[in-house]
Amino acid sequence: MASWEPQAEGLNQIITLLKQSQSTDNQIQRNVQLKLEELNRYPDFNNYLIYVLTKLTSQDEPTRSLSGLILKNNIKIHASSLQPEIIEYIKKECLMALGDPSPLIRATVGILITTIANKGGILNWPELLPTLCEMLDSQEYSICEGAFGALQKICEDSAEVLDSNELNRPLNIMIPKFLQFFRHSSPKIRSHAIACINQFIIHRTQALMIHIDTFIENLFHLSNDEDHEVRKNVCRGLVMLLDVRMDRLMPHMNSIIEYMLVRTQDNDDTALEACEFWLSLAEHPVCKEVLGPHLHKLAPVLVKGMKYSEIDIIILKGDVEEDEFIPDRDEDIKPRFHKSRTHTIKGDSHATPNDADIGDSDEEDDGLVDDSNLSDWNLRKCSAAALDILANVFKDEILPILLPILKETLFHEQWVIKESGILALGAIAEGCMNGMIPHLPELIPFLINCLSDKKALVRSITCWTLSRYAHWVVSQPHDQYLKPLIEELLKRILDANKRVQEAACSSFASLEEEACTELVPYLGFILKTLVFAFSKYQHKNLLILYDAIGTLADSVGHHLNKSEYINLLMPPLIQKWNMLKDEDKDLFPLLECLSSVATALQSGFLPYCEPVYRRCISLIQQTLNQEIASTTSPGHYDSPDKDFMIVALDLLSGLAEGLDIHIESLVMSSNIMQLLYQCMQDSMPEVRQSSFALLGDLTKACFPHVHPYISDFLPILGNNLNPEYISVCNNATWAIGEISIKLGADTKPFIPMVLLQLIEIIKSQNTPKTLLENTAITIGRLGFVCPMEVAPSLQQFVRQWCSSLRNIRDNEEKDSAFRGMCQMISVNPSGVVPDFIFFCDAAASWSSPKPDLHEMLKNILHGFKTQVGDENWRHFVDQFPPQLAERLNAMYDI
Repeated sequence: MASWEPQAEGLNQIITLLKQSQSTDNQIQRNVQLKLEELNRYPDFNNYLIYVLTKLTSQDEPTRSLSGLILKNNIKIHASSLQPEIIEYIKKECLMALGDPSPLIRATVGILITTIANKGGILNWPELLPTLCEMLDSQEYSICEGAFGALQKICEDSAEVLDSNELNRPLNIMIPKFLQFFRHSSPKIRSHAIACINQFIIHRTQALMIHIDTFIENLFHLSNDEDHEVRKNVCRGLVMLLDVRMDRLMPHMNSIIEYMLVRTQDNDDTALEACEFWLSLAEHPVCKEVLGPHLHKLAPVLVKGMKYSEIDIIILKGDVEEDEFIPDRDEDIKPRFHKSRTHTIKGDSHATPNDADIGDSDEEDDGLVDDSNLSDWNLRKCSAAALDILANVFKDEILPILLPILKETLFHEQWVIKESGILALGAIAEGCMNGMIPHLPELIPFLINCLSDKKALVRSITCWTLSRYAHWVVSQPHDQYLKPLIEELLKRILDANKRVQEAACSSFASLEEEACTELVPYLGFILKTLVFAFSKYQHKNLLILYDAIGTLADSVGHHLNKSEYINLLMPPLIQKWNMLKDEDKDLFPLLECLSSVATALQSGFLPYCEPVYRRCISLIQQTLNQEIASTTSPGHYDSPDKDFMIVALDLLSGLAEGLDIHIESLVMSSNIMQLLYQCMQDSMPEVRQSSFALLGDLTKACFPHVHPYISDFLPILGNNLNPEYISVCNNATWAIGEISIKLGADTKPFIPMVLLQLIEIIKSQNTPKTLLENTAITIGRLGFVCPMEVAPSLQQFVRQWCSSLRNIRDNEEKDSAFRGMCQMISVNPSGVVPDFIFFCDAAASWSSPKPDLHEMLKNILHGFKTQVGDENWRHFVDQFPPQLAERLNAMYDI
């Protein structure tokens, strides 16, 4: 291999290909792709590629670099099938070329080196690290920089491996060596040195922790470096140290904060790195104490950071006011992920609506919908997220500093500044709500007015900010704020600008979640607008419109079941439904929307249910068939996208919940039970989660059709009571409870399959609230149908049972669970004695139990009092909080 030389003809052919692949013509690109795949059959094709990259200096740099990148992809894909001597040849050439005079070639070689190290393992390239470390000492800049570039990439990709015994802990040598280069004369090399060490902060790597003081001291030394890459890496290091070695930063915290204040105002990407500091600091208990004195300086800097830059406005086409006729490009539409159905207790208090904190960049794009075309994370979003979190830390204490800044920005004549003020007002909504209330009667009308601002970017951010105050708006007299807000938001839903349409739809969905049935008087007006939007929207916003319609159905429920509303809403939905092919991912949001609509319309959905039901069954069947095909002959069939099956299962749940007994004829004439049996055993948790939800809903709607399969289904449910998969476990638990209510005493043989696991879950310290509530209800229901089997274990769970059900509102599920508890207590009264105070508290959590349940609870309380005698009862009641004693006396006369 050492004497390998290229053939002139082969070399020319490859150079021609490399030139062609830089063409913008799609057809040429496709031909190049085919040719490359063909050349991959020749073992020495890769030798040509490395030769062009490292030796062929007659060619221009982009062509040589491209040759290296194609080689990188080949190694990524075909590493295992490449001959060892070819890999050895490539390794040798890479190390020799690291000192190439061109920065682009050095960087490409560095990428190649880390790819080989990643695929083959650093273990199999023992000379790599020693060679690179030796090259750092070279007097020649390009060799030192090339080696450092490669080391930085290796540290980024293999931080954990580098700290392992197998490699003999090379970091013990590398980290002290990197530290020596913090004072190097070249900024590029100083920057590499910090970047390398930064990779080891989060892992708390021992080799770094020994030198932590030297590292911090050197970071401080470089803090005012004139090179912005160096400063950026200093900021990045300090942000990570906050989470790992706060103890070492505390003595210098004042000067670090002062420094970060300056850096957050830099005019380059250092500002973003520095801004992350405030986000991190806000998560620390010491935040209030250390940042309080600097808040008056920080607040204006953050608000200033929220302003769109000129480049942002160009990217966002901020000067284009009307674009509703321009079709969306497919690449502008983010992939949507379906969130599987989870059974929660109806009527329970809901968390705040998903206007999502500005800070995360999840698929909702968090309310900062206006920036979806900007790179996901930028100074504007980071500043807004920091202000949001700080408002939650300092609450209303931050307002005396912020209010003057807001006054100045909100009423500024420059629209960009006004826009940033509106964003800031939205950012503080959660943390400063109490302190903002006196100002809202003036601010909300101002914001509603901004909805008709002439700048689209102002209109869109105003939609978002108003959604953050929706809770307050709904609590006020409707004519004053809610009505004008609904009117103006609906106009924005029909805005001529697509970004405004999107923001208005998302904002309206938040308002729907807050207002619920308060929207009923406006339903006709709302539906006319949403249906008109169907004919107006381009692709991307249609998907958001489905969401707004689904949320509306969830919020107003059966009030939607009026013929005039149904005739407005269903035709456009069914028209879309008929247009979409089975493999079109736009089915996801449409199916989610239809699921909510079916649940709300109840029997009003009957005329539409059959084709919808059949298609769901068909989607599940197709997915299962494709899964079987892809597992039996992997090379020939792709594995299916199971989201289609999950969404179909969830829509069937919506149908079962909405149509109730009317779904029976559809269930009878299909193989849904066999499909369900397969889905319940799927390897993917989300599929199991949705199939258990459907099982519970079918049990409620048409149990006679589920009954014959119970002995197959219950063992599967029992096997899924594993709280590691919270939602799967939650839905399995709920389904067991629903089945037991229908099965009655026949549940007895299945109790041993589920009871122990349920008791483990309810006793566990870290079980989430929803799962606790569902588990308590199911245990109660099992006790209701089989008290003799469950009551002996009462002592193990009664305390947790009472604590988790005291917080839920009166409903059917709570009713059946408490009946079960009363039954179990009558079978095993001594089981409740040690925790009787918890039972008293749970009994007091009812507002109006049904008369017979009220009687049962009263009898247990009075029975206990009689048992212990008046004197002991008085001592017992003295331990109660005063409200509890009063409440029990009022409710149960005790």
